[in-house]
Amino acid sequence: MHYTYILRCADDTLYVGCTNDLKKRLHEHNNRKSGAHYTKIRRPVTLVWNEAYKTLAKARAREAEIKKMSRTEKTALIIQGKNK
Repeated sequence: MHYTYILRCADDTLYVGCTNDLKKRLHEHNNRKSGAHYTKIRRPVTLVWNEAYKTLAKARAREAEIKKMSRTEKTALIIQGKNK
């Protein structure tokens, strides 16, 4: 399984990514020197939304789609996910 996810950073910005291991990737964003520079300088980060996909290609396509969204659209996606 592959996941597209949104993180809320300490400065209240949103970060979008994809992975095949959410728990491991969240740990990397918060604790490792390797990984996304964006989140390294905005720790701690919190997982606020995710969707599962059967293939990496579909997860990456969704990631690209979400990255094009406005903050308002991303926030609506997060709220919809919490209301499910």
